[in-house]
Amino acid sequence: MGCCVSTRSRSTCSSGSRGEAVSPLCFEIGFCGTQRTKRTFSDHVITLQNLPSVPNRIFTNGKSRTSCIFTQQGRKGINQDAMIVWEDFMSEDVTFCGVFDGHGPQGHLVACKVRDALPLKLLSSMHSYQSRQNGSGGACLKGDLKKSDGSPEDRLNCLWKETFMKSYKAMDKELRSHPNLDCFCSGSTAVTIVKQGNNLFMGYIGDSRAVMGSKDSNGSMVAIQLTVDLKPDLPREAERIKKCKGRVFALQDEPEVPRVWLPFDDAPGLAMARAFGDFCLKEYGVISIPEFSHRLLTERDQFIVLASDGVWDVLSNEEVVEIVSLAPTRSSAARILVDSAAREWKLKYPTSKMDDCAVVCLFLDGKMDTESDYEEQGLSSATVQSNHSGNAIETDDGQKSELYLPRNFTVRSSEESDSYGRLAAEFEGNVDAVSTEDQNWSGLEGVTRVNSLVQLPRFSEERPNP
Repeated sequence: MGCCVSTRSRSTCSSGSRGEAVSPLCFEIGFCGTQRTKRTFSDHVITLQNLPSVPNRIFTNGKSRTSCIFTQQGRKGINQDAMIVWEDFMSEDVTFCGVFDGHGPQGHLVACKVRDALPLKLLSSMHSYQSRQNGSGGACLKGDLKKSDGSPEDRLNCLWKETFMKSYKAMDKELRSHPNLDCFCSGSTAVTIVKQGNNLFMGYIGDSRAVMGSKDSNGSMVAIQLTVDLKPDLPREAERIKKCKGRVFALQDEPEVPRVWLPFDDAPGLAMARAFGDFCLKEYGVISIPEFSHRLLTERDQFIVLASDGVWDVLSNEEVVEIVSLAPTRSSAARILVDSAAREWKLKYPTSKMDDCAVVCLFLDGKMDTESDYEEQGLSSATVQSNHSGNAIETDDGQKSELYLPRNFTVRSSEESDSYGRLAAEFEGNVDAVSTEDQNWSGLEGVTRVNSLVQLPRFSEERPNP
C-alpha cells in the first residue's frame, strides 16, 4: 500500500554554484505564469516495493556523494531511529534528508514507515501540482494567488510549504488507517530537509533537530540551529494542548522534561508536542502539522547535521559542529559524532540507559573524501569502508553489537531477550507483512534518563468527568 509516483532521474537544469542564486524557475516542476515545456514523470516509477533499488538513496550506515549517515542502538531496547539521504530527489540538484525517532511499542516500525513513505508523498504532491498546473493553465495552489504573486523565490517557498503540509497530513492519515501498524500509543518525530541549489526547505515535528555549521566573517566555525525542538512547554504548544483538554507537566524526578498527559489518566506522558502517530493524544492537542522554514544558503555554510535527541541530550550545537568539522574524513563524521555522544552518555549519565542515536551529515559543497584525504590520515578507502561494513563490535558489557542496521532492527543477546521479552526477528521495511501478535516492549522499563513515553494509558469503560 502507500504512494506510487514517478520522477525524472535527471534534470536538464544547471544547478550552478552554491554562491550563486539558482533560479527557482529552473526547477523540475513549473511555476505559475511561466512558459515551460510540458514535462512528464514517466522515466521510472517509484513504489514502496522497489525503494531499495532506487539509486542514490541510502538509509543504512554509510556514505553517498555528499553525505554520511550513522545510527547506533542505545540501551533501551530495539533501535527506534531511522534516517535517509536521497540524492537526485526529483531532479539532479535536489537532495532529501531526514531523521525519524520512533517511540512506543511499535515506534521502530513507525519510524521506518515514515522514512520510506514520506518522501514518496512529497514526490506525489509535486506531481499533483504539476498536473494541476498543466491542466489549469498555471493556476497556483488552490487558486491562492495572493501568496504566489511576487518573486520566483516566494512562489517556490509557497509551493514547498504547501507540499510539506499536505505530505505530513497524508502521512499521519495513512498511519491512522494502517491495518497492521498500531499507532495509538506509538509514533515518531521527523526532521526533514530538501536542498535544491542554494535553497534549503525544512519541515519538522517533535524534538529531532537540524543544525548547520557555517563560517563567520573571521573564518571561525559557528553553529546555527535551523529547527526548534517542539516540546510541550513552548508557550503556543502548551496553550494549544491545554485548550484541547490535554495536560502538560513534568514528573518530580525529571523536572526538566515537560510531558503531555491525557485529561483522565496519568499517561502516556509524551515528551513532545507534535508527532506522527500517538493517536491517543491527537484529540488532546498533539498534532502532526509541521513547522516549515526556508533558508538561502551561502558560501559560508559548510554542512548540515540532522540528529535524533539521543545526540542533542548530551552534546550542544557547538560541540556537534566542532566534532563534525574536525572529523579526519567526511565519510567518518556521522560515526564519530555518534561515538562522541555514546561517550558523553557514559560520562554524564552513568546510571542511565543510553538513547538511540541517528545522524545525517550533509556537506553543502557537494564533495566527499578523495583517496588523498584518506592517505593524509593514514587510512585507505577500504579501511573506512570496513568501519561502515556492519561487522559486529564489542561493547563495554562484552556483548557483540551490530552498528550497521540494514533494516533498522538489532538482534539482542540471549540475556537481553530473556529480560525484555520476545520481539519480532526481522523487519524487511514493509510493515504490511509484520505480525500483529502482541509484543512486550522494554522502552519504559529500567533506569533511564528520558523516555518519550512514561506509561501506556489504561482505558476503562468509565472515565472521570473532565
